[in-house]
Amino acid sequence: MARKEIRSEINGSLWKIVKQPGESVAEDDTLMILESMKMEIPIMAEANGTLKEILVKQGDPVAEGQVVAILDV
Repeated sequence: MARKEIRSEINGSLWKIVKQPGESVAEDDTLMILESMKMEIPIMAEANGTLKEILVKQGDPVAEGQVVAILDV
């Protein structure tokens, strides 16, 4: 299996984790939701696969371009 890094497109803080490691995901499934400037921004799976790892915790600050999750595809 190949690994795919999921990166944040914006600065914000992790508001909610939607999927848990070990779950199967489809392309465009919401993995987690960031809060930025009072807006909720979803971070979505970029491919079908299994969510291998989440690299941030709820409440953590997240930087633009930061790897936040790993998918096995």
